[in-house]
Amino acid sequence: MKRVPWLRLGTMALVAALAGCNQQASDRVQGYVEGEYVYVASPFAGQVETLPVKRGDWVKPGDPLFALECGLETAARDEADRKLVQGRANLEDAKKGKRPPELESAEAQLQQARAALVMSEKEYKRQEDLFRRGVNSADDFDRARSTLDQDDHHVRQLIADLETAHLGSRDDQVAAAEANVRALEAALAQADWNLSQKRQDSPSTALVYDLLYQQGEWVAAGKPVVALLPPENVKVRAFVPEERIGAIQPGGRVSVFVDGVGAPFVGKVTYISPQAEYTPPVIYSQESRKKLVFMVEARFDAATAARLHPGQPVDVEFR
Repeated sequence: MKRVPWLRLGTMALVAALAGCNQQASDRVQGYVEGEYVYVASPFAGQVETLPVKRGDWVKPGDPLFALECGLETAARDEADRKLVQGRANLEDAKKGKRPPELESAEAQLQQARAALVMSEKEYKRQEDLFRRGVNSADDFDRARSTLDQDDHHVRQLIADLETAHLGSRDDQVAAAEANVRALEAALAQADWNLSQKRQDSPSTALVYDLLYQQGEWVAAGKPVVALLPPENVKVRAFVPEERIGAIQPGGRVSVFVDGVGAPFVGKVTYISPQAEYTPPVIYSQESRKKLVFMVEARFDAATAARLHPGQPVDVEFR
């Protein structure tokens, strides 16, 4: 008879413990892990030439993911580079005067014209003196004056030509050559970009989730070759009944329980769906649920997210 109270106390404690477990379980909702994948592709088509990564690898920013054959792009880049070199040479030539041998030839012609002008001046003075004395005719005097004028104009022309030869091309020709160089520089930049796009590197630290093509296969333009999963892109989706959604706020703490793991994963609420939806058929529960639920997303720090796997079922508890 003395053992009966102790038996009752033990039964009551067991019932209380079971009630506490049921209450804790009722505070949780079911969900699953989902990943937002980064699909890395090239805007150009080509055969996969190198593929240094494999599924399950972790890559850092700048690590090579794949490279496509680039013979055509390399040739186009080399051609653009050669055209730019030629365009810059033409611009420098337009800015400069004529070459030294050409300048020497122009100066020699000027010296000859000046010597002819000296002779014309002497002949003009001689014919003028003879004309005043009435020895020669007016035609001889006019002819000497005409020869003097022609030689003088010739000297002036050669002086102007020599000055022009030192100046180089006209301003509009130099401007046209400069514009051509800028266009060729843009063409080279475009060719460099096209060539760089045949090789793709990792944009961030991520898990190589899947390889969509293998080395040697032909890839169409814009088709992804590697699927990455950055840790920050791992999230948990849970579906909360309508009567409980009002107690959840963005930034609130979330505890995620995974089968086989003792301690929960702690994150925070980042998104609450503004519209209600029907309970998805993939969510199972032994308890009756309301038809309408709201989707809630939670995210975690990189170290925690790396331990979660897309498609993994979880239990979610909101604080």
